Amino acid sequence: MTSPDLTQANIEKLADLFPTVVTESVDESGAPRRAIDFDLLRQELADHIVEGPQERYQLDWPGKRAAAVAANAPIAKTLRPVREESVDFDTTKNLFIEGDNLDALKLLQESYLGKVKLIYIDPPYNTGNDFVYEDDFGTTTRDYLAESGQVGTDGTRFVANTESNGRFHSDWLSMMLPRLKLARTMLSPDGVIFISIDDHEVASLRKVADDVFGERNFVASAVWQKRTSPEARKRLAAGHEYVLVYARDASMIEDALSPLPLDEKDRSAFSNPDNDPRGPWVSSDFTAPGYRPNQMYAITTPSGAVVSPPPGRCWMNLEDEYNKQVAEGRFWYGPDGTGIPRRKTYLAERNGKSAWTWWPNSEVGHTQEGTREVRALFDKNGETFFDFPKPVRLIERVVQLATRADKEDVVVDFFAGSGTTAHAVMSANLADGGNRRFVLVQMPELLDANSAAARAGYHSIADISRDRVRRAGSAATNRAVASEFVFDFGFRSLRIDTTNMTDLDATADDLVQASLVSAVDSVKPDRTNEDLLFQVLLSWGLDLSLPIQREALKREREREREIFRVDDDALVACFSEEVSADVVTEIARLQPLRAVFRDSSFKSDADRINAEQIFRELSPGTEVKTI
Repeated sequence: MTSPDLTQANIEKLADLFPTVVTESVDESGAPRRAIDFDLLRQELADHIVEGPQERYQLDWPGKRAAAVAANAPIAKTLRPVREESVDFDTTKNLFIEGDNLDALKLLQESYLGKVKLIYIDPPYNTGNDFVYEDDFGTTTRDYLAESGQVGTDGTRFVANTESNGRFHSDWLSMMLPRLKLARTMLSPDGVIFISIDDHEVASLRKVADDVFGERNFVASAVWQKRTSPEARKRLAAGHEYVLVYARDASMIEDALSPLPLDEKDRSAFSNPDNDPRGPWVSSDFTAPGYRPNQMYAITTPSGAVVSPPPGRCWMNLEDEYNKQVAEGRFWYGPDGTGIPRRKTYLAERNGKSAWTWWPNSEVGHTQEGTREVRALFDKNGETFFDFPKPVRLIERVVQLATRADKEDVVVDFFAGSGTTAHAVMSANLADGGNRRFVLVQMPELLDANSAAARAGYHSIADISRDRVRRAGSAATNRAVASEFVFDFGFRSLRIDTTNMTDLDATADDLVQASLVSAVDSVKPDRTNEDLLFQVLLSWGLDLSLPIQREALKREREREREIFRVDDDALVACFSEEVSADVVTEIARLQPLRAVFRDSSFKSDADRINAEQIFRELSPGTEVKTI
């Protein structure tokens, strides 16, 4: 209903002539728009170097500085446990977190700083049909919701980065940068991150990941064959995606990555034609390219034939090393003993095989397989609840490469989607008896009311993901019945919410008689004792999967007082409305490392001081706090 935008039309014409001069900027309202870099345009139209800003190698975009600030901006939020949506809440070491993943990464910083062995993420690909998270830390909740084009069930904003706005790279990069920065701090010294991506943003992702993790810590770009056949409607159809791999410290990559297990095809390559007592073996070339005089000696085969390296090549080792290995019987000279020597590698010596960067769907699955896996779990007559889920075998390949079965390695996926990562971790543990743990984060993105999932009773992507993990765990439990190994197929469900503490930051003029009573207690009235416990775990930087025991202290003439004992008394908490000296004494006798109480539980300052004195006498090593 308006006349053409001639400025944008001119930009389109210049883009056809000089695509390198087109960039992105922001308008007066802060919205991204296409623009022309006039310094580059002047250079395109000149036959000499045009003076301009100092050139340097960098990745830059509108909003980059704000995105970097977003990674460090504090939030007043917490994680609230949801027992009714959990599986084996008291014993499991796995977590499922519902909420914005940027908030989740900030909340988990203290508890998982430098402790995560593997991060796998499958972020939005910026295809024009997906969502990017629009982070905002400078508005009130009321303004925040009013300005939102669309909100999740927790009030988190996410907006479509559609074809109509040009699929701005700036939006996507601003979404990714703070999340990658926080993810890096969670990786252990030998930790690795794997990121799925397609052609739309692979170049941008490489650049921003180089900035965050350091270019020297780039490990590989694996190519996953995601389809079994090309799309008939396209002349050149994309049949692959990428999995970018970065290490926290590339100097440790040999220890960080594990060999893949041998499959039946690998094992079938081994044989024992000479009845070697060490068992089946395969032979490998004993020559190397080039000319090295001390590796050009003549070799006499068992048949008496004398052989030399082929033209342009030399032997792999010096003659002394060769003779040593001959004495060990490690060479094969062909069935008649006249061939060029080949070195034996025994099946018993192989603890696995090296992976390469081509991942065919015959080995790691394809998109149709991922869809079939989800359908099979939900058993809804062929209806699809989730578009293009990754196949379990793909993520299991990642888990096998970057984790160890004999360790409780933590695997994090903060773009959980349909929950394939949790499914893959459980499958890997079931296959090799491992104890890997998972932490999943998924935004409660609302479902289309007409979708099959909505008709089945699900409200958000997080609902589908959580139920998929629950169903996958149940299926894995059935498979593990015959095993004596104890597997963890449960998860603690947590939800990001506003802080448990009331806002008491008010001036005297703002307080009226009616509000004075509500200002006495610093805890919001709708929060449970378990809510408070998890906020304490976060603030103290304790692992959120630690075992928790709930007990009742019974004293004469007193009501029972509920206490929480965390990880063999690494923390003991009591949030009862009234805490007497007898209760404090009984907790102090447990000699916990840490003890925490509700501030309002003490009737007076004298009671609080008395509690501190009790701990000094009975458990002087205990760190005592109140909230």
